[in-house]
Amino acid sequence: MDINYELYKVFYYVAKTLSFSEAAASLYISQSAVSQSIKVLEGNLNQTLFLRSTKKVSLTKEGELLYKHIEPAINLISRGENQLLEASSLGESQLRLGASDTICRYYLVPFLEDFHRKYPRIHIKVTNGTSFQCAKMLENNEVDIIVTNSPNSSLINSMHIETVLEFNDTFIVNKDFYPVKDEPLTLEELLKYPILMLTKHSTTSEFLHNLFLQHSLDLVPAVELSSNDLLIDLAKIGLGVAFIPDFCYKRDPENKLEPIELKETLPSRKLVAAYNDNIPLSNAARYFIEQLTS
Repeated sequence: MDINYELYKVFYYVAKTLSFSEAAASLYISQSAVSQSIKVLEGNLNQTLFLRSTKKVSLTKEGELLYKHIEPAINLISRGENQLLEASSLGESQLRLGASDTICRYYLVPFLEDFHRKYPRIHIKVTNGTSFQCAKMLENNEVDIIVTNSPNSSLINSMHIETVLEFNDTFIVNKDFYPVKDEPLTLEELLKYPILMLTKHSTTSEFLHNLFLQHSLDLVPAVELSSNDLLIDLAKIGLGVAFIPDFCYKRDPENKLEPIELKETLPSRKLVAAYNDNIPLSNAARYFIEQLTS
């Protein structure tokens, strides 16, 4: 079926914003032109793509299905345009990177600094999200490269994945509030203390819950947050025992936080860099990958 690309572009912006007026503003056309384009597209496809009311716009099931395919396609075209700009001596491009705020702060900063020195004209766009969200962004071609925790059930076969760091997780505590024994604790003994950890929608939470389940234990955290930095701060003031990656644990000058030794050996995890295997990387993006894996 031969349908004008511009119709799909209009559909993409309406589906993304769920607003005819916002889509019109993004495309610099009138709202009536947006409405007419959607009407023509629905007619060509013989499907209703949006449910319209006076207060809101929502996607039908058919619209959701189409958006699932159109979104990565539009992003792929945008990526191609950016790479053409990079190839032009007069143009500037950007490196689109997805990573959690923890990985950005405690691991990626030196690599971003090196990249900026190497390619000062290339804009670095970093989008923060959980490791699950980053994998979805890569699948939809919203970013060029992600750096994520592994294992990560959201990584798919079409992604090229390379290990950049192996790390361990640790439980840390302020012993002024919780005088934990000096000898190693079991996971079951650890459950006597309030556990501070990342939210359910994270690879770290999935990893820790699975670990306790493997030992037939039910983990019920006292606090769930989206930031490891906040977990460290709460552990310092005595709200409980925080579970964090060892690469973001630094003993503070006041020696308030101490790692807890466990009888069970925690499996190590990895930081991996991933990109879409079927889409060529720009020279700049390839350089960034090489620095991460060297």
